Amino acid sequence: MSSAPPETLTPIGRWARAVALLIFASRWLQAPLYLGLIAAQGLYAAVFVNELVHMADEVFSDPTGVEGNVIMLGVLGLIDVVMVANLVIMVVIGGYETFVSKIDTGDSDDRPEWLSQVNANVLKTKLAMSIIGISSIHLLKTFIEVAAVGSDNGHGAGAYTVDGVLWQTVIHAVFILSAVGLAWIDRWGVKAEFAERELFIEEKEAGLR
Repeated sequence: MSSAPPETLTPIGRWARAVALLIFASRWLQAPLYLGLIAAQGLYAAVFVNELVHMADEVFSDPTGVEGNVIMLGVLGLIDVVMVANLVIMVVIGGYETFVSKIDTGDSDDRPEWLSQVNANVLKTKLAMSIIGISSIHLLKTFIEVAAVGSDNGHGAGAYTVDGVLWQTVIHAVFILSAVGLAWIDRWGVKAEFAERELFIEEKEAGLR
């Protein structure tokens, strides 16, 4: 339905139209937030390089004395940084595309496939899965570090308690259940929309519409 020309609107109608345009334009207030996340990702890239240099220095300073668990924990730390960076870029690109404006990449072959199907539900599910991945990395690091919880064996085992590890496991399980719930809600919405479309087609074929 086309809107009425501005000259035919009443003063109240013109005022309402101006307010609506202002509200619609307010979405651009989110643009600086996404730019801030890009800057934060740059800082996180610096953290990655610092962690990599620190791990390389530890290995080359004593190649024969370094333990496998130390390298494994260092690599898991790097993976954790990468997964958080992926989460940030997903929020930046997906959020901007969903809530601010379309991203015109032209004919670029580097455009992510998921970007063409992004919406609020898809973005929410992907964020939940990313959070589960990050939580899994932290939990795996904890399990490696607490090879003997409460004893002096292992690296950093004394910094953990049985209750702390238990709560970390419970929180991870809650993340998984939350993601399953979001996926179920999304599937239920898709099924309801599909059923509504089928009903519309049937009514149209019966001449009811």
